[in-house]
Amino acid sequence: MQRQIFVNLPIKNMEKSKAFFIGLGFSFNPQFTNDQGACLVISENIYVMLLVEPFFQTFIKKPISDATKSTEVLVCLSCESRAEVDALVAKARAGGATVPSEPRDHGFMYGHGFDDLDGHIWELAYMDMSQVPAAP
Repeated sequence: MQRQIFVNLPIKNMEKSKAFFIGLGFSFNPQFTNDQGACLVISENIYVMLLVEPFFQTFIKKPISDATKSTEVLVCLSCESRAEVDALVAKARAGGATVPSEPRDHGFMYGHGFDDLDGHIWELAYMDMSQVPAAP
């Protein structure tokens, strides 16, 4: 059995969030999508459950963090190239995301990211494994 990951994120507006991620080129699994939650498909084994805040609150006892003011999690996705990193950030910006920093180029690793409509941080990284420095 291969493990899967289901990241759960609270959101304010289902339709805006779905439109944002569709604009990035992602899709949703309709079997697990309704007006309370949407299953964003990242890959065969990685999913993000976008849950409207009142529904998200039913799973937890603590208050929901305001991701526009504090950070609890940073989601990092691998990309197949530097161009894909840049293209996704450009699409995110066009869809209403904020881009709080410049790209980071470490030679073997290139990264950039954005804060989505609800303030969740999405980092995007491309790593050229042939260029990774040897372990000391």
